[in-house]
Amino acid sequence: MGSLLAGLSRLNRGLERVLHLVLLALLMSFIALIIYQIVSRNLPLLPRLYWTEEFSRFAFQWLIMLGTAIGVYHADHFVLEAFPRGSRPDTATRLFRDLACLAVGVIFIVYGKDFALSGLRRKATASKLPMIYVYSVFIVSGVFIVLFSLERLLHTALHGMKSMESALNTPNELDEVTHIDDARLDTIERGTSS
Repeated sequence: MGSLLAGLSRLNRGLERVLHLVLLALLMSFIALIIYQIVSRNLPLLPRLYWTEEFSRFAFQWLIMLGTAIGVYHADHFVLEAFPRGSRPDTATRLFRDLACLAVGVIFIVYGKDFALSGLRRKATASKLPMIYVYSVFIVSGVFIVLFSLERLLHTALHGMKSMESALNTPNELDEVTHIDDARLDTIERGTSS
């Protein structure tokens, strides 16, 4: 199981690096297309390209769905903090979150396939782009969410929730402040006890 986790972790780290590059390219494309739309409306010498509105919308959709997958990987997207940190109900809700994300990823893959295939029969209005390129974002996002959730769950099963969260979660500013305060309290207690 440990080698499976190590392999999955290496795969996911590589996929995350690729996703960051793809997201950066999508964001730059989105911004460039929006700027062109604004400038072309105000400068009559530039042609008005109607496909830029569609492509900016498509880039935004891909940004959201791929960003969601990274959010799942680092527990930035779906967070429920209703119980005291470290309590059993808190641990149970965090485990439930990872299981729910896995289920959502599976749903995206299963139902996203039919949705993507429906895009073969549809074309974008201005660009005539087959909509399968847009609709397939659910399958792609679902695959990433499943892989990332599996790593989180496998890491939890092998090493515990605390270890998984320290390895995968984005550092929480509140946790850092609490950790610093705990360290100061320990120092103060050691100083007063001597």
